[in-house]
Amino acid sequence: MTEAAELPPVPEQAREVFGDRYGDAVRYAELLAEAGVQRGLIGPREVPRLWERHLLNCAVLSEVVPEGVMVCDVGSGAGLPGIPLALVREDLKITLLEPLLRRTNFLTEVVELLGLDHVTVVRGRAEELMGKMPPVHVVTARAVAPLDRLATWGIPLLRPYGEMLALKGDTAEEELKSAATALSKLGAVETSILHVGEGVVDPLSTVVRVEVGESPGGVRFAAKRAKAARTGRARRRR
Repeated sequence: MTEAAELPPVPEQAREVFGDRYGDAVRYAELLAEAGVQRGLIGPREVPRLWERHLLNCAVLSEVVPEGVMVCDVGSGAGLPGIPLALVREDLKITLLEPLLRRTNFLTEVVELLGLDHVTVVRGRAEELMGKMPPVHVVTARAVAPLDRLATWGIPLLRPYGEMLALKGDTAEEELKSAATALSKLGAVETSILHVGEGVVDPLSTVVRVEVGESPGGVRFAAKRAKAARTGRARRRR
């Protein structure tokens, strides 16, 4: 049996969640089950639970993303949660940020195939791109790193009063507690744990929300951001 044959039937909830983009969501699932597995982007054992554990689990993140904002999906990997989010929210401007070439190649192919004109793929590491790309309203991430480490990469990419939304599992509360000091130093002013996807996924998707104040990344990154801005202005004048 091929990996594609193991793809389970599409859940009824997918039609409601993805709406006009339902066909594109199905095609994306097929790509994950085929090319995604062949290229080592997801494991073969994930194919039978692609819809509930991955596509729908990520798509419901849209419930807590504000309208019409710029989003950066850090460590996008195979496009989770960035591509499901893009399929349900065409009002967003989404950047899929990923350091590995084989993954960015896959992401670029998916974006072009599905006609996601509001999505841009960028190859690079978050810590290297601060000041080189416009700050965003929302940073998203899923299965990238523990919260304290993820925050050091994601929060500096935010604009003032932006927020980081990290899809987490059962460890969400524990991670949030252990990361409290680090988050405070990075400029976080409020944190919370949200549960989304009522009537769509079971269990509900768990999201850690980290809201920042006027200095995303704290004092340390404010200096780096100012230096990057000066460098950018100097380059434009040449």
